[in-house]
Amino acid sequence: MRRPGPRLTLMGRPSRGALRLAVALALLPMEAAWAGPEALVRLLASGRCRGCHLSDADLVLANLRDADLRGAQLQRANLSQAQLDGANLGGANLQFTSLVAASLRGADLRGALLAGSDLRQADLTGALLDQNALANAHWQQAKGIAKAQLSYGQLHNAGVQAHQAGEAPAAESWFSDAIRRQPEAAVSWVARGISRGQQGKDDLAANDFRYAATLYDHQGEAPIAKQLRDAANRLTQPAAKEASANGMGSQFLGAAGAVLQLLGPLAVKALLPIGL
Repeated sequence: MRRPGPRLTLMGRPSRGALRLAVALALLPMEAAWAGPEALVRLLASGRCRGCHLSDADLVLANLRDADLRGAQLQRANLSQAQLDGANLGGANLQFTSLVAASLRGADLRGALLAGSDLRQADLTGALLDQNALANAHWQQAKGIAKAQLSYGQLHNAGVQAHQAGEAPAAESWFSDAIRRQPEAAVSWVARGISRGQQGKDDLAANDFRYAATLYDHQGEAPIAKQLRDAANRLTQPAAKEASANGMGSQFLGAAGAVLQLLGPLAVKALLPIGL
């Protein structure tokens, strides 16, 4: 017995004329390349529209669960809050497409073009993605993204974003992920040391600075290495902590503010986004 196609709906009730057209289109060969309103009606009627041209389409709140959209041209389409759980979007063009708060649980996005796509607050739990597929997409605040799918640069930059938002614990977590991905990246050790210092984790911060100093030594950057060791020593000296806590002009309380001042441009560099 043939399984029925997925139920696909948009907000609102379609007209009788649209339903008749949908039935007629659903009976036509799938290989045809559909575009414009015909492609939209076919998609909503059958849930299958491979290679359809749906650029700039308004599909807000569309129910497209399990839809077959392989190779579809959906660039600049608005799929905000759409239900796309289990949909096959393999090879689809989703460049500059809005998928804000869309549900993509278990969706197949392998081979899809995602440059410029807006995936903020989307649910990507269980979604299939190519390695580094999100490199040029706006995925921050999305749910369910496996960190294994993110590059070192994306992990580090997520830490930078968390730092800029004043979320030191989250920043520390992202920098830790970046370090696990690329342990020789001295800048991430410095960034994590700063985020730990902001939380009063002075000993852990000092350890990060010392390890970063070792990495810079291996790179022939002896002055930077010395700067980091001085910062680590400053963090672990009780007298220096007390003096820093009573100092004026520091934007952070305790030794962390003094250490940021001591690191100067190095701290600024560590907390800027890096190229992907």
